[in-house]
Amino acid sequence: MKRLQVTTFFIYILIVVIPLSVLAQPDQIEEKKQIDSTFLYLRKELEISKKNDKPEIIAQKHLKLGEFYRNARVYNEAISQYNNALVLLKKNDTLAILLNNEIGKIYLSLKNRNKAKNYFHESILLSSKANYIKGEAIAKGLLGSCYEKEGKYLKALKYQQESLELFTALDNKEGVAIVNENIGSIYEDLEQYNLAYKYFKKAHILFEKINNSSCISVLNNLGDINRKTGNYTKALYYTVKAYKLAIQFEDQYELQSAHKDLSKTYGFMGDFNKAYTHLQESNRINEELISLQNINQLNTLQTIYETKQKESQINLLLQQKKIAKANQELLLVSLIATIFIAGGLFLHFRRKRRENSKIQEYKQRTLKAELEKKVFEEKNLQHEVHVKTSALSRYSLHLSQKNKILSDLSLALTNIVGRNNIDLKAAIKKQIKEIDFNLHQENEWDEFNNFFKEIHPEFIKKLSLLCKESLSPAELRLGMLLRLNLSSKEIASILRVTPDSVRVARYRLRKKLPIAQKEELVSFMIAL
Repeated sequence: MKRLQVTTFFIYILIVVIPLSVLAQPDQIEEKKQIDSTFLYLRKELEISKKNDKPEIIAQKHLKLGEFYRNARVYNEAISQYNNALVLLKKNDTLAILLNNEIGKIYLSLKNRNKAKNYFHESILLSSKANYIKGEAIAKGLLGSCYEKEGKYLKALKYQQESLELFTALDNKEGVAIVNENIGSIYEDLEQYNLAYKYFKKAHILFEKINNSSCISVLNNLGDINRKTGNYTKALYYTVKAYKLAIQFEDQYELQSAHKDLSKTYGFMGDFNKAYTHLQESNRINEELISLQNINQLNTLQTIYETKQKESQINLLLQQKKIAKANQELLLVSLIATIFIAGGLFLHFRRKRRENSKIQEYKQRTLKAELEKKVFEEKNLQHEVHVKTSALSRYSLHLSQKNKILSDLSLALTNIVGRNNIDLKAAIKKQIKEIDFNLHQENEWDEFNNFFKEIHPEFIKKLSLLCKESLSPAELRLGMLLRLNLSSKEIASILRVTPDSVRVARYRLRKKLPIAQKEELVSFMIAL
C-alpha cells in the first residue's frame, strides 16, 4: 500500500507539478531555486560528514535536513532523518533529547498523540538520566499540550506545572512565558476565564521583556478572553495590538488569526461591516498561506524527486559500467574455468566410472555371499525344525508305546494271578525288568515339553490368554497333543486313559475356549 501511494505521488508530480513549474510565476520559480539550493547544500553537507565518520556531526547534519523537511511539512522524510540521527547518538546525549522532542512535535501536529507521548516520555527519561533540566522542562510542556489536545486537563496541568517549576529554576524567561501561555490555554478550555487571563497576562509581561513575535499569540489570547467575558473594548485593544505586531514582524499566521479575532469582536459589537471586512481578509490570508504551504511542499517534494531521480540515473550508469566490466572479466574467467572444468570432469568421470565398476563388483560378490549364507541358514533351520518335529513325533509314539507296554503288563500280571501252575517268582522278575526299563523313560515328558516350546514358543501363552478360565496341566498337555494333530486314540494311549476320557477332556477344554460351534478343535489349535 505504501509503495502504491509513493508511485501515485510521483505520477502526480510528473503530471501536475512539473507543468505547474513551467507556468509558475517568477517569484515561485525563484523560491523553487532557493529550495533546490538549500536541499542540495544540506545533502552535500551530510555526504561530507559521512566521509569524516564522526557520528555526532553526521547526526547534526541529519537534524538540519530533518528541519528542512519539517518546515516544508514533508513529515515522513523529517521523521526519517531525525531517526537516522537518533541511531548515531548515545542515549544521554542532549541532542538525542532534542530529537525525541522534535519527533514528538511532528506526531502531535499529525494528531498521532500516542506516538507523540511515547517520544515525550522517552525525552523526559533521558533528560532525567543526563540531568538535562531544560530538555526535561520542554518535554513536560509538550506532554502537557498533548494531554490538553486529548481533553485530559488534569494531567495536562500537572505536566505544565512541572515544566513551569523547571523553567523557573533555570530562570529561563522565554520557557516560563511559553508554559504560562499553555496553562492559560488549558484554563480557557475549561472556561475558567479569570485563571486563563491571569496566566496569559504573566506570559504577556515576560514576552514584552524578551521582545519577540511570541507576544502576538498571547495578545490574541488576551483578546479572546476579554471577548468571551463580554469586555469587547478591551478585547479590541489587545487584538489590534496583536494585529500591529503581526504586521511589524511580518507574521502572516498571526495576522490571519488577528483578522479572524477582530471579525468576531466587531461582530459582537454590532459593527458588521468591519466584521465582514476582517473576515474576508482573514480568509484571503488563510488561502494564501495554504497556497504557499502547498507550493512550498510541492516544490520540496519535486526537488526530492528530481534529486533521487538524478541519483538513480547516476547509480544506474555506474552500475551498468560495473556490470559491463564485470561481464568482460566474467567471460574471460568463464572461458578459462570451462577448460579446466571440462578437463577435470573428464578425469573425474573416468575415475568415477572405474570406482563404480569396482563397487558394483564388490556389491555383487557381497550379495552373492549373503544369499548363499541365507540359503544355508534356511536349510539349517528347516533341518532343525524337521529334527525337532521328528523328535516330538518320536516322543509321542514312545509315550504311546510305553503306555501300551504298561497296559500289557497289567494284563500279564492279572493272568499270572489267575494261573496256579506257573513259576510266580520268575514271572514277577520278568515283569519287574520291564517296569524298570520304562521307569528310566519318565523324563521324556520334560524333554517333550522343551522340544514343543522350541518349535511352538508362543502356543501355551496364546492358549492361556484366550481361555476364559485357567487351564490345568492336563488340559495344557491335551492342547499340545492336539496341536501335533494326534488322534483321540493316540492321545488316549499317550495319556494312559480311555478314548472316552479324551473325548470328555476335549469337550471341557472346548468350553473354556472362544471357539465357533462348527469349528474343529484341532483346527483352532493348529491356527494358534
